[in-house]
Amino acid sequence: MQASQTMIKFLDLQRVTALYADEYHEAIGRVVDSGWYLLGKEVAEFEHDYAAYIGTRHCIGVGNGLDALTLIYRAYIEMGLMQPGDEVIVPANTYIASILAITENGLKPVLVEPRFETLEIDDNLIENHITPRTRSIMIVHLYGRCAYTERINDICQRHHLLLVEDNAQAHGCCFSSPMGTPKRTGSLGHAAGHSFYPAKNMGAFGDAGAVTTDDDALADMIRSLGNYGSSRKYVFDYCGRNSRMDELQAAVLKVKLRHIDEDNLHRQAIAHRYIEALQHIEGITLPLELTDEQNVWHLFPIFSPERDLLQQHLGEQGVQTMIHYPIPPHRQQCFASWNDLSLPITERIHNEELSLPISQAMTIDEADRVVEALGKWRE
Repeated sequence: MQASQTMIKFLDLQRVTALYADEYHEAIGRVVDSGWYLLGKEVAEFEHDYAAYIGTRHCIGVGNGLDALTLIYRAYIEMGLMQPGDEVIVPANTYIASILAITENGLKPVLVEPRFETLEIDDNLIENHITPRTRSIMIVHLYGRCAYTERINDICQRHHLLLVEDNAQAHGCCFSSPMGTPKRTGSLGHAAGHSFYPAKNMGAFGDAGAVTTDDDALADMIRSLGNYGSSRKYVFDYCGRNSRMDELQAAVLKVKLRHIDEDNLHRQAIAHRYIEALQHIEGITLPLELTDEQNVWHLFPIFSPERDLLQQHLGEQGVQTMIHYPIPPHRQQCFASWNDLSLPITERIHNEELSLPISQAMTIDEADRVVEALGKWRE
């Protein structure tokens, strides 16, 4: 790296925050001065606004994205729609939180390979894994790409399966049907879990999450389960947990929500610059290109059999990168019984994936520096 150049961080959260710093200070000050920090109007307003943005009747703020998914399945069990031992189909290449939400409820994850070209669950393989114990499919909008397909919806309808979305990485993403108007991810299934971890496209200033759904009974159940199992103070109908979004995070997220579409547009501009340049670099593969509506570029993944050498090269050129994710779920020690499974497409993705810097605070000039560094890979 040349002495005059600074390292391009993979994600510079200070710069991301600085974009709307005055609005955050006003929002946080408002909460501090109010003296009300839980279950107040900030959360209620965010839930209303986010439900309207996603296109669902309900949004329930919870503690984090894992809790959001866990509470969905816990609610289905309490409602009698599922029971421990039931099977949930889930993409094999997902982040481990998707799977933990299933196992936490005594349910059985059934791993299905993705397509390498899309990085999302292969809808051609799903029906091969359906058994009499299958009750749900979880799709995960990995990397900010829409994983939903009309075929998955058809499978769920024909087999009477609950469709749950893990929308942790895809705030603002849409599914564009040739026959209808676009619908946002988070409104496509029976319920969806959302994460607002700080590094997300719409990140809080700490942990926070939400569930969106059109199901009135499910929404009421999740709200109760996330508040110790209580529907009114000191009355407990269920053995719940403490998983609530706080007023500070809600106030920050109200600011983020106002800007999410313009932030995603900037990410798309960075992505287009990368795509244009990367098409001509030998030894690097890109996933299938989607329309802008269907990809909000939470991450910009590239693939190379020489991934580790490429990462080292970019680091030497002043470009920080990340690997998402170096070890697939079925090779993790916590799921030791899966360690001998052969899932070659998942393994290829995890062995070759490298994420380039991308954010709403990154400049086009910085993207050009990344492109320049990539161009020197084969020199």
